[in-house]
Amino acid sequence: MCILKLCFSISKLICFCQGKYGNLDSSCVSYGPCQTPTLGFCVERHDRIQSFKPEPYWTLDVEVKCPNDGPCIKLDWERIRLFDLSIASLYLDLVKNESIAIVESVKSKVKTKQRPQALNTVEMLRVASSSLNMGPHTTMQSAEHLYTRGYISYPRTETTHYADNFDFRSPVSQLTRSPIWGGYASDLLKEGIKNARKGSDAGDHPPITPMQNASQAEIGSSDHWRLYEYIVKHFLATISPDCTYTQTEVKFVIKGETFTCTTRTPLDPGFTSIMPWLAIDDGQTAPKLNQGDRCMVEKVKLTERKTCPPDYLTESELITLMEHHGVGTDASIPTHINNIGQRNYVNVVSGRRLQPTNLGIMLVHGYGRIDRDLSLPTIRSAVEKQLNLIAQGKAQFEDVLKHAVRNFEQKFLYFVEHVTKMDKLFEVTFTPLSESGKPISRCGKCRRFMKYVATAPPRLYCNTCDETYDLPYKTNVKLYKELKCPLDDFELLICSTGSNGKSYTLCPYCYNHPPFKDMKTGTGCNGCTHPGCPHSRTTLGVCPCEICEDGVLVLDPASAPNWKLACNNSRCTAVLSLFKHAHRIAVSSDVCEECERYKLDVVFHKDKTPLEDGKTKHTGCIYCDKIFSELVSLKKARLTVRSNRGRGGGRGRGRGRGRGKRQPKDKMSQLANYFV
Repeated sequence: MCILKLCFSISKLICFCQGKYGNLDSSCVSYGPCQTPTLGFCVERHDRIQSFKPEPYWTLDVEVKCPNDGPCIKLDWERIRLFDLSIASLYLDLVKNESIAIVESVKSKVKTKQRPQALNTVEMLRVASSSLNMGPHTTMQSAEHLYTRGYISYPRTETTHYADNFDFRSPVSQLTRSPIWGGYASDLLKEGIKNARKGSDAGDHPPITPMQNASQAEIGSSDHWRLYEYIVKHFLATISPDCTYTQTEVKFVIKGETFTCTTRTPLDPGFTSIMPWLAIDDGQTAPKLNQGDRCMVEKVKLTERKTCPPDYLTESELITLMEHHGVGTDASIPTHINNIGQRNYVNVVSGRRLQPTNLGIMLVHGYGRIDRDLSLPTIRSAVEKQLNLIAQGKAQFEDVLKHAVRNFEQKFLYFVEHVTKMDKLFEVTFTPLSESGKPISRCGKCRRFMKYVATAPPRLYCNTCDETYDLPYKTNVKLYKELKCPLDDFELLICSTGSNGKSYTLCPYCYNHPPFKDMKTGTGCNGCTHPGCPHSRTTLGVCPCEICEDGVLVLDPASAPNWKLACNNSRCTAVLSLFKHAHRIAVSSDVCEECERYKLDVVFHKDKTPLEDGKTKHTGCIYCDKIFSELVSLKKARLTVRSNRGRGGGRGRGRGRGRGKRQPKDKMSQLANYFV
């Protein structure tokens, strides 16, 4: 609880940067005792890469030809590499002048590659990221899908040990029905199932095990199938024989310098038959040589190389670090990694490597300038150790609690006192809000242009008033005909999710400061209840949405010439495609007598009118009118450009939803009725 209070307090403190800088590109800046050390691992690797200085080194590459027209083989230098060119050149001259390599010794040894232990959550996440190109969050979603449908056992477990009385024959018998691994499973039953390797028993759930056989068509999604396929193969491998191979090491001497050639030859593939990517294969055939044999030196070359910096952490490596340092649990590790990605602290690049963004780097460096412990895993593990002492009876609960409260209180006070250090670091890296964005619309207070900052969180900033107005996430925003809100004089914006999506107008001020009590923050004009505004739900609303039953179908004023009605519920995809050849459409004040929905006044183009006798004007209900009903089609809209925040948009017109009773047709009567 102390840690959570500290996290919340620090998160509130560092939120200053969102309102101060324009190119942070993050909807949430926060601190967490697991989230921040997770980010810290990534930034630590980034810092090592940036500070790395490559050094040149030299290796001696030698190839020899085996006697009796044998193959050419590459040798490894026992010294591996040298960082001094002059000394490396001396060895080159020494070896280059010799044409014979003498076999000093030949040693062969049978070795064993052990089958894997039973599968737990962390290992599944590691393998899915490194081999299946699936992120931890996606992997857990797929695993939960497989579990809820009975294909695998419970996927959240730390145990890698099967109970002594575990029935292996039952799941293996199920798997014999598969055309992919059924033959291998049948052979296991015939030849005898090996006991799984002993692992750790965390006392929670059994290891992840396939519970029934399934085909790709039954499982469906490609990600679900690939994960299921791996779980099955891993399970079969755990009860298969070990892989055995012969390792042969041949030592050569050239002018006193020792070189080696090491090869591995498979004897029994064992479990690698079902997991071929782990098979023994070094790509070089073992030479048939004996001690004292003489080989011709075919090639001697001094090769210059440079030391390379480490690469960015992969998700698999990060999971290993988190497990080792006790950051998170098998259930929460995917969430922590997903959080630092969603909040734009890291980007997932090629090979599922995590590259920190400027924001992620500055956060960790900022914590380091104030209190290094805040970004280290020790801040959480120290408390865990003290809790273990309580469980063991070696410490009193009250003493540990007092110590923790005092410690975190001091950390918070110190952070408050020195938070300006982080601000100075941000000033160097990020652009002030006043210098960000581009002018788009006028402020209703000072009539100066406000700037549109598109990076997350998207917002408008008025430099004169020094005020910020939030906008919907990940939508295309532009000025709407320089029209103004009748309440606050702010110029209206049109927000669109693309040609296949929705579009709606909004007032920046009303969106952040709802003028009516039944409006929620984040509501556009399609949810505004202003009785007289020409852009509001009251004016443009037609009827309740029958798809979600929680929104109102509102005329999209910017959809011309492809007119449409769109549900003002941000989570609903309902869109009614209207008349393509209409010149003008307006919502009538008349209500359909049959369904109590508002009628539409439509003016068609004279050359493409669907009306008889060349008429261009018609008023009717889109559901009950025979002409209109044939020209209307229901579609599904793309809700956002990629993802979007919800907006208000409650119940509205038609059949009493949201109003209780039918509203007066006269607009002035509506106005009076609303306020009275």
